[in-house]
Amino acid sequence: MAGKLYVVGTPIGNLSDMTMRAVETLKTVDFICAEDTRVTAKLLNHFEIKKSLISYHKHNASQSGKNIIDRLMSGESCAVVTDAGMPCISDPGEDLVKLCAENGIETVVVPLASAAVSALAISGLSTSRFTFEGFLSTTKKQRLEHLSSLVNETRTMIFYEAPHKLIYTLKDMLEFFGDRKISICRELTKLHEEVIRTTLSGAIEKYELISPKGEFVLVIEGKPKENEVIDNIENAVIQVNELISKGVRAAEACKQIAKITSFSKSELYSEILNKNL
Repeated sequence: MAGKLYVVGTPIGNLSDMTMRAVETLKTVDFICAEDTRVTAKLLNHFEIKKSLISYHKHNASQSGKNIIDRLMSGESCAVVTDAGMPCISDPGEDLVKLCAENGIETVVVPLASAAVSALAISGLSTSRFTFEGFLSTTKKQRLEHLSSLVNETRTMIFYEAPHKLIYTLKDMLEFFGDRKISICRELTKLHEEVIRTTLSGAIEKYELISPKGEFVLVIEGKPKENEVIDNIENAVIQVNELISKGVRAAEACKQIAKITSFSKSELYSEILNKNL
């Protein structure tokens, strides 16, 4: 009889969040596969868990995955963990679960905190419908295609981002989405946890002055529905002028507001020129 794969969530920053069930599961399985065995070893040592660790990440998933499946088919049980949070979400563990499904191996989830849902809960934005978009590609073409596909997304959007790419991501988002509300959640559950509720332009202004540190979850409001869109030229111009007052060039400001109104960039630009005559 084949063994079971346990998908075990681990704390996203605060070890006190670890559940009794997660600890017991890690103690009882035959072996544990981890994204980074060094990180997981620290977690196991903290809870005095002594188990064999196998490295399983995107660079060795093909070969390591086959070995894990062979062991599961022979009757052993295994827990898959990631460095923090729920494995298999924007994580190579996803492929391991697929392999188990293909081979008729039972999978059991032992849930814990998810950075995406935790950030959404404290974002102050709509939580009724949302879409998790994970990390944007480091390849410019794929990155811009991804953002372009979301321009008309009305659900709240959740992204992960690393500190060294944050400012570039915010600028790309402003270009595609216009100046929407954003909740920036940094170092969730850790000592220096921080939640900043602002706009995309406000976030850019902030991080052009200070260097981002830590891991980020970005929660961005979706595109306003038709009945929420600015429906007259006067209000649209007010929005354009607000961007201009923040240092955005007039042409760029008109372009951004055109994306969230029924007015074209040229209509808005013409209106701005007429009011300044």
